Amino acid sequence: MTKRTKDGGAFQRVSEELRVRLSDGGYPLGSFLPSQETLAQEFGVSRDTVQRALRELGSEGWIESGRGRGSRVVRQHARSSVPRAGRSRHRPMTLGPVIGEAFERDEVTLDVSTLTSESLDAHIRVQAERIRAGDISPRRIQLRMLLPSETQGMPYPRAKDHPDDPRLPERLRAITEAHTASLRTVLGELRTERLVAEVLLEIRRTRLTPTFKLYVINRDEVLHGFYEPLLRTVILPDGTEVEAVDVLGFGATLTHHVRDADPASPGSAFVANSTRWFDAVWELLAL
Repeated sequence: MTKRTKDGGAFQRVSEELRVRLSDGGYPLGSFLPSQETLAQEFGVSRDTVQRALRELGSEGWIESGRGRGSRVVRQHARSSVPRAGRSRHRPMTLGPVIGEAFERDEVTLDVSTLTSESLDAHIRVQAERIRAGDISPRRIQLRMLLPSETQGMPYPRAKDHPDDPRLPERLRAITEAHTASLRTVLGELRTERLVAEVLLEIRRTRLTPTFKLYVINRDEVLHGFYEPLLRTVILPDGTEVEAVDVLGFGATLTHHVRDADPASPGSAFVANSTRWFDAVWELLAL
């Protein structure tokens, strides 16, 4: 493995972990991230790798950095539109806590439509560690995931001034392949290590360009968020910076909908409609 490949892997690992922390409120709005030196020591990487990760997070709108001022959190993307009993009304609703609660049940059912599975992979890995630690013990996990076709031509990501540049689509495919492989490994290990009695994972592809991400959780709650196109600087694995038209995965604003006792309530209707949409695409359009 070349040094460049190693550095690219470390950069992606640091970026992903910081996005998870920002997404789940680990670094609250208005707070400052630890210093670059502290982060480099924590992750066991060079300061240059941390700087590249922070530049990417800045281009995605998570943080603002200034010489001598550090990196301040300026945006948090996930919120809840439906309060739920037992949850603090003051904490923003994010994917992590909802997935965490789902995995505390005996049976976990997840139907997910997404662009790359990057966010989901990060949170599933967290739950796998909870299972190994004995904190939770689901008996059955079923995940169905819809992803865009590998041959699907999509309007994003693309280089702003060179739309035919193949490097950004290739980067997207590499991210998707890495995270789907990670999901297969993590969930497969839970089964082979006999930590979970039954684990089912199925991934299908559709010739649809994702305009939103959707998580149908145990068929009684939904997280939904639109992919918002934006201009940002994308850092390729070799360190090259490209001005790109892209959308954010971890950056998608999520709204939370819960099925309740009233089938005509907004929450119940949204969950029912989302479930029907997923089932129809899964059966009729996915391969």
